[in-house]
Amino acid sequence: MGNFLPLPIKLVDGKSMLVSSVCEAEKALLGQWPNKGAAVYRDASRLIAAARDGSCSPAIAFAAFKAAAIDQRLLQPSGKSSALGMLDDVTRDLQS
Repeated sequence: MGNFLPLPIKLVDGKSMLVSSVCEAEKALLGQWPNKGAAVYRDASRLIAAARDGSCSPAIAFAAFKAAAIDQRLLQPSGKSSALGMLDDVTRDLQS
C-alpha cells in the first residue's frame, strides 16, 4: 500500500498504472514518457531518487512526480471513491 493517494497514470505505450508511493513513481518514470528530456521529468527523477536515499522528503518528490505527469498529460481522471459517495449521502441528510 502506498503512502499517497493513488494517481492513475497512462504511459505513452498505453500501459496504465496506479502510483501511490515513491517506489511506484520510480517504476513509472522508467516507462515510456512523451519527453524524458523535459525539465519537469528530470526534476521528478532527481527528487524521486533523492527520496529513495533519504535526502529529500517523499512528499516533495511525489509532488514533483505528479507535476511531471500532469505536464506530460499522463495523469488520468479518477472517479469518485465509494467512501466519498457515502460521505456525500451522510452530509446530504445533515443539510436537510
